[in-house]
Amino acid sequence: MMLTAFVLGAGLGTRLRPLTDTLPKPLVPIFGKPLITFALDHLRGIGVESFVINTHHLARRLDDFFAAGNYLGSPVRLIHEPVLLETGGGMKNAEALIGAEPFIVYSGDILTDFDLQPLLDAHFRAGNDVTLALRATQLAAGVAMRDDGRIVSISKTNAAGNYDFANVSVWNPEIFARIPAATKISFIPVVLEWLRAGGKIGGVVLADGRWFNIGSRNEYLAVHRELLDAGTGDAPAFPRYGASTAVGWRERVDPAAQVHPSARLRGCSFVGAGATVGADAVLADTLVWPGAEVRAGSRLKNCIVRSGQVASGAATERDF
Repeated sequence: MMLTAFVLGAGLGTRLRPLTDTLPKPLVPIFGKPLITFALDHLRGIGVESFVINTHHLARRLDDFFAAGNYLGSPVRLIHEPVLLETGGGMKNAEALIGAEPFIVYSGDILTDFDLQPLLDAHFRAGNDVTLALRATQLAAGVAMRDDGRIVSISKTNAAGNYDFANVSVWNPEIFARIPAATKISFIPVVLEWLRAGGKIGGVVLADGRWFNIGSRNEYLAVHRELLDAGTGDAPAFPRYGASTAVGWRERVDPAAQVHPSARLRGCSFVGAGATVGADAVLADTLVWPGAEVRAGSRLKNCIVRSGQVASGAATERDF
């Protein structure tokens, strides 16, 4: 059981603009549910008791979201980075909040439901200093691992690589002594130096469940389609999160939305809480964020209507 998780929430989300012009990427909604809350639900499911989250872009929005200082009763502490420090620098910056026990690091902009327990078990069973969750996603394949679970090299252009880093990892607190303070640095060169110095760097392939890296508008729309399809029949989407995490988070229309009876929703369309859709509007594979408005008679296809925005007329592949 891990008591503390460091959740990376400081990214700029530039590839998702304009969706991230008014929201930090961790708060971009998936069927109305903020992306980062999927990570927190996942971690709570393995016994994580408290969270440390770094912030940068639109940090006040995250301050407001976690204003109560907790998520479903689990303490949440935010640490702001006025200048981005990347993954390694961010970890070092949060050292005082993370503490002196092993901890888990989880990217706040991925969406996955793979079983985390094998990662934790392998870390402590092998006596690793660092253990990386790996996937055969064929996106980068930059991690080379032996059959015994020991990682031998990491590189974006690794010809020997056979797995991709899945953006979840377990760390011993000794890492902090290896990262220079107040320095912008990825944890990859730090891990490689530790590896050369005899550090035990392990990996675990987590091939179950789903894993999404939402790095573009098309990927953002696609994840809604896949989750909607996965949630039909006997295979509910993300069953490990449980029904208590967000009531009706994957319903097509939030109970607090107002959709005119004559409006039609097709494909993976979704209407969030407090949003309104006028008479005779037709939405095809269109996401209407909480608090948005779609005027009567609108015809929207593959569109995204952000919170506080108004959509009208006919549009395809447009972000309002």
